[in-house]
Formats: sequence, structure tokens, C-alpha cells
Amino acid sequence: MLLKTFGWSFAITALGLVAAVFYGGWEAFGIVAILSILEISLSFDNAVVNAGILKKMSAFWQKIFLTVGVLIAVFGMRLVFPVVIVAVTAKIGPIDAVDLALNNKDHYQELVTDAHPAIAAFGGMFLLMIFLDFIFEDRDIQWLRWIERPLAKLGKVDMLSVCIALIVLLITAFTFATHAHQHGGGHADKAQTVLISGIAGLITYMVVGGLSGFFEDRLEAEEEREHEQEEEAERSGKKRPPIVLAGQAAFFMFLYLEVLDASFSFDGVIGAFAITNDIVLMALGLGIGAMYVRSLTVYLVRQGTLDDYVYLEHGAHYAIGALAVILMVTIQYQINEVITGLVGVVLIGWSFWSSVRRNRALAAAEGKATGTDEKTEVSSGV
Repeated sequence: MLLKTFGWSFAITALGLVAAVFYGGWEAFGIVAILSILEISLSFDNAVVNAGILKKMSAFWQKIFLTVGVLIAVFGMRLVFPVVIVAVTAKIGPIDAVDLALNNKDHYQELVTDAHPAIAAFGGMFLLMIFLDFIFEDRDIQWLRWIERPLAKLGKVDMLSVCIALIVLLITAFTFATHAHQHGGGHADKAQTVLISGIAGLITYMVVGGLSGFFEDRLEAEEEREHEQEEEAERSGKKRPPIVLAGQAAFFMFLYLEVLDASFSFDGVIGAFAITNDIVLMALGLGIGAMYVRSLTVYLVRQGTLDDYVYLEHGAHYAIGALAVILMVTIQYQINEVITGLVGVVLIGWSFWSSVRRNRALAAAEGKATGTDEKTEVSSGV
């Protein structure tokens, strides 16, 4: 099971590290290894959230997520995205941006640093909406009840998460963005840029998330209808009609996963510049890390880990909320990537331990109840 799920990750790791040695020697080998660990530590919460969505998809779409999705994640977000960002923000052609990335790495890093406010605002708003929609939903299982119960009641107010997200964006634009960090330690007023990028992130979430939710609801309705038709077919001896909606639903859920992964990758891409400004080494290291995150996602789904450890999804969403806030703050202030990674690890570790304690308490209560029943039966028999 482990080799089957992580086999491609192991193979990509070996190829990536060998390529690093040929490209830049053992120093490049060390940089790629560090970047891989950085990406995994920053994106573990991404794997948990992805698993919650991926478990609703068929085995076919899980394979698509591990193949086509990886190509998008590695080449799209870790290689093409930084180049596109530089091309758009610096108003230069994509070929010139690629030339800068390969031949003038210091200037390229400066341009990416200057583009950080737009990247952080877009990704921060997208992730903040994920957290708010989760925390405002009324759930049967609650982790931090003293927080989640009152927030679930507030969540009954329509569009509350959107209103809060817009308020956060306005505060960010007129506080952090007015003194946005730039290369060389300088600051610039990026309020307009942050506002536009943040609204774009909000719109992206509402469009992609809305479409995936819409088709997911329709899929559930079709599954119920299919079950009824299957029962009717058994009684009449006729063949039931196949469902054609699953492909649409899975496609939009897959699209949602890719946008989600893109938002998570922002901090990894930006953080990688603290280690190297070589785009080839960045693509190799972050790509290896992204592969492990995807394999971990599938592993969590196939092992049923989220069903066994019910608070993991809560911890991951709290980590998402923390990451959204950190992205907004980094518009003006630099925050070490170790801190960002530790926040997610601590929250997920805490939720895992809470899940273990819950499972032990349930097992003890069940054993106690069973023992009581056995004693009652013996007593009645006597």
C-alpha cells in the first residue's frame, strides 16, 4: 500500500536529486533536498484538506489528480507561475521573464519580491474564504466547541464569510499594503494592487467553489435517484440507466483542488527565494515536495484516516486560517518560513492528538457499556 501510493514520489525524488547533482553539484543537491522538506512542511495541511475533497471522487479522478494534477502543480505553479507573475507585474514579455530567471537571477528575485503583495492578497483571500466557510458551518462533530458553537450560530447569517473577508481585505489594504515590503528593504504603497488582487482571489473562490459545490449537490441528488432506479430495475428486471453527471462534478472538484493547491503554493514559492533564486533548483525542490503532498493526500483517502481521526480536518482548516493571516501580514513584514510551517504542524498535531484521545474515550465507553450488559445478562440468568 505504501509503495503503491508513494512509488512515484520516491522515483521523482531520485530523479530530481540526480538532476540537481548534474545541474549544480552537491550544493545544488542540498538546496533541492531542503526545498523539498520546506514544501512538505508548509503544505501538510493542504494534503489533509485535499483528502477531504478527494475522498468524494472516483478512483479514476484520484489518478488524474496524481498525474495531470502533478504536472499542473510542478510545472504550472512551481515553474511557470513565478515567470508569469514577473512578466505581468514588470510588464515585460514572457520570453524576457524567462531570460531574467535563467540569466539575471538577482533582478528576477527583486521583481518577484515586488510582486509579493499581489500574490499574498490573492492567495490570502482565497484561503481565508475556505477557513471562514468551514468555521461558520454547523457540524455534528466539533473540535474546539467553545469557538465553533457560537460561530456556527453566526454562520446562519447569509454572506457573513464574504463580508468578513472584505473587511479583512480593506484593513489589510489600508494598513499593511500602504507600507508594503519591497526589495532592498524599502517600502511602497500597494493598497490598490492589494485590493484588486484580493477581490480577484475572492471572485476565484466564489466561482470555482460555487461550481464545484453546485455539481457536487447535483451528483448527490443523482446518486439518490440512481439508488431508487436500481431498486426499481431489480423489481422489473430492467437495466438501470448510467449516470453521466459524475464526470462534470469530478471535473469541477478537480479544478477546485488545483486552485486550492495554487493558493497553498504561494508561500512555498515565495519562501524558496530565501534559500535560492535559481528557478531550476526551485522547480526541482518544490516539485518533489508537491509530489509527496499529493501522494499523502491519496494515502489519507485510501486509509480512511480522516474518518478515524475526525479532528484532523478541523486542525487543517485552522492552519489554513493562520496561513491566510500570515500571508496578509507578510505584505509589510517578513515572517520566517519556519514559523509558518510550525504553525500548521502544531495545529494539525494538536488535532491529531485530540482525535486519538476521543477514540480512546469512545473505546473505553463502549467497553464499559459492553461489560455492563454482560453483567446484566449474567445477573438475569441467575
